[in-house]
Amino acid sequence: MNSKEQKRLMVLNTIERGEVGAGQAAVVLGLSLRQVRRLLAGYRREGAAALVHGNRGRPPAHRVSAAVRERVVALARDPRYAGCNHTHFTELLGCEPYHLVLSRPSVRRILLAGGMRSPRHRRAPKHRSRRERMPQEGMLLQWDGSRHDWLEGRGPWLTLVGAIDDATGTVAAARFRLQEDAQGYLLVLRDILHTKGSPLAIYRDRHGIFERREQEPWAVAEELTGKRVPTQVGRALAELDIQSIPAHSPQAKGRIERLWGTFQDRLVIELRLAETGTLEEADRVLQRFLPRYDAQFGVPATQPGLAYRPLPAGMTPEAVCCFKYERTVANDNTITLGQRRLQLLPGPGGRSYARATVEIQEHLDGHLAVCYRGEALLTTPAPATAPLLRARNGRRSRGALPSPHGEATATLLQPPATAASDKRSHRPTNPTTPWRRWEYR
Repeated sequence: MNSKEQKRLMVLNTIERGEVGAGQAAVVLGLSLRQVRRLLAGYRREGAAALVHGNRGRPPAHRVSAAVRERVVALARDPRYAGCNHTHFTELLGCEPYHLVLSRPSVRRILLAGGMRSPRHRRAPKHRSRRERMPQEGMLLQWDGSRHDWLEGRGPWLTLVGAIDDATGTVAAARFRLQEDAQGYLLVLRDILHTKGSPLAIYRDRHGIFERREQEPWAVAEELTGKRVPTQVGRALAELDIQSIPAHSPQAKGRIERLWGTFQDRLVIELRLAETGTLEEADRVLQRFLPRYDAQFGVPATQPGLAYRPLPAGMTPEAVCCFKYERTVANDNTITLGQRRLQLLPGPGGRSYARATVEIQEHLDGHLAVCYRGEALLTTPAPATAPLLRARNGRRSRGALPSPHGEATATLLQPPATAASDKRSHRPTNPTTPWRRWEYR
């Protein structure tokens, strides 16, 4: 008997001896008068055994069978589920092809009994003041990239670039990239503009993709204007009137840092189960995973509605999320960007754009567009530059020149060998020559 049953036995004995009444015993035991009378009747009929619960020693009717417990332990030891925490493993058991619907505490007890602890080691958090969520979706997005071995050696290391909504905790957009680059952030921004709209603010770190570093030297044009030229991503945010807020520590943007921790727990296993080995395959698995993540971990905003803004009339996401450069048109109405050269077609009335300053837009799919005063110009690939015929520096060959047919033939440009062409010494032989008598002092 446990201590609770022993206490009831002691009180019932006092009732039998007439020391207390049933009403007083009910107050002491915290039971109703009717329950005390039922316990007393059972005690008089069966003795102390009536106070012990009837199910003691019997297996529960809803107990997980031994076969299911062994299967859970065997699946947990499968290398495909290595590093899977107990909560995620419970969710995977309920999906195809297993359909083992168990509670997380049950799975945890089964795995602990099998000597398998959760791989996620949690430490005591430091005291920090929690910032309140933004009240409405679209008011603030947290932006970041996570460099990780997402494919676990089956492919290259990848960087997951994404944005999470501060109000709801849902992922606004995310993409896999080989590196954390400006094109990846512009792709994520373009996806957000297409699906939701323009957010009010972006919370990001101090990466050089977003802002010029203080130690970076100033260009001549920057010194003349007295301000730094923005980066491509910074310029896109400014065109959309999105406030760019730099974080001073990783903890300041803890919501997206925790998102990466969750993804490195769950998404890695999803990629492993799909046997993903390339960036394209990983991106497809990611797009299937995001809706399930949002449905499970998203929270409703405190204020209904969306704070996302539509783009201004005439502005498209592709025209903003691209790389823009200023160039001066050459006299032959051509412009050059790297190794690519475009020929500008004549404007209205055969107009020439020579010496004009134009804007080259290098879109994310690779094609180029040229704008002049807000209007797109017609272009065509420029012909290759003709080679410049001039004398080349090189070694002079003696004897034969190589033939186009690979045979050595006598050259007509080689002068005939004569005795005068032999190099001879012009050193004086007279020992009294002044330069022979000169000594360095």
